[in-house]
Order: sequence, then structure tokens, then C-alpha cells
Amino acid sequence: MTLVDRVRRLTASRTELEADEERRISHRPGCCPVRDLVPRRRATVAGKVAALTYRPKDRTPAVTARLTDGTGTIDLIFLGRREVRGVAPGRRLVAEGMICDENGRPAMFNPNYRLLPRGSAEER
Repeated sequence: MTLVDRVRRLTASRTELEADEERRISHRPGCCPVRDLVPRRRATVAGKVAALTYRPKDRTPAVTARLTDGTGTIDLIFLGRREVRGVAPGRRLVAEGMICDENGRPAMFNPNYRLLPRGSAEER
């Protein structure tokens, strides 16, 4: 680590340090950083589920998982479901699908996903 890196780490906010750590952890071969995603193209992303949102019961079922990789966030929208087994806040996963622009945010509808083992070397 260079002197400049050390000084930056000392003056960085907690949010910046957490984003740096998430970028390091989420960087995987074959995965694209969220900030580089292009709508209407297939992509694979990796990161940590930051939040889950459920649609009200009076509407069509859907679960939205907000995935963050330290460069940005993407919404993984699972239509027709009230829950997605294994997907919970704090869980790391790899998702693949078509990138869409959903209200100005990147999103994937019904992506293929793979949960990463908790606490394993692959999760780090």
C-alpha cells in the first residue's frame, strides 16, 4: 500500500471504506461492476443484498432484492413470488440476466442467481 493510499484510508469516511471493501470482495472473474452496466445487454453481477422489498398482497406478487457491489446498486426483481429462498439482507450472491432501466435504476427481472456460501473463501 502506497503512502497516498494510506493517507486516503485515514481521511476516508466509513461509507467510502465500506464501498472499497465491497468492491474488493465483489470483484469476480466474469462479473461486471454495477457502475458499468448497459441497459438491454446481458450481464453477470456479484455483490451483497442490501435490502429486500415485498409488494403489497393486493398487487401482483414480487420481491425486489437491492444488490450492491461497492460501485453501485442494482434491483433484482423476482416477479410472481412472495419470497426467494436464501436471498436475505447481508447474503452474497451472483446474478445473471438482462439489464433493464427501471425508473432510472439498473434492474434485472427474474435473474438466474447463485448464492455464495457464507464465510467461505469464495465469499471473501
